[in-house]
Amino acid sequence: MLNIAVLVSGGGTNLQAILDSQAKGENPNGCVKLVVASKPGVYALERAAKAGVESCVVRRKDFDTPEAFDEALLQVLKEHKIDLVVLAGFLSVLGHKVVSAYPNRILNVHPALIPSFCGPGMYGLRPHEACLARGCKVTGATVHFVNEECDGGPIILQKAVDILPGDTAEVLQKRVMEQAEWVLLPRAIRMVCDGEI
Repeated sequence: MLNIAVLVSGGGTNLQAILDSQAKGENPNGCVKLVVASKPGVYALERAAKAGVESCVVRRKDFDTPEAFDEALLQVLKEHKIDLVVLAGFLSVLGHKVVSAYPNRILNVHPALIPSFCGPGMYGLRPHEACLARGCKVTGATVHFVNEECDGGPIILQKAVDILPGDTAEVLQKRVMEQAEWVLLPRAIRMVCDGEI
């Protein structure tokens, strides 16, 4: 059984998909033990509380350096005996110390088909806006392992989502979450916990 930490920065819709999958017994070899938020007051913390999952806040701005933030985050993960880290809309970039402590044990979901519309600054609505501006007909989501290159780790799963006439970035974001992110992330976590990858 792998102990899972989910790192969040906002509403926690991907966290909810993970918790719902767990409640249905879809990941018998893993369990969400901890939710770490990058700031207080985010709705993801309420989702954790409703699911009976312990949570805490580790804010980058509370630390003088990125290295000190990484050390604090790593300490929290070690205290809770975390085996697998899942970035579910976590907007802080993890440094070398955290990434090297969890080789092929940190997953991220990205709202585009990597290698398109990814990298530094491509989060939130930006990948969807860029996709629409380019005139793409298809977008999607990617779950990948995290390495020290932003959105550069090996791809685990991808799922395509059609772009429809009249789509706005907000409409597209919602469709990508519902049709791809919420499907792929629990599946990728299960695959890692089951030892498939």
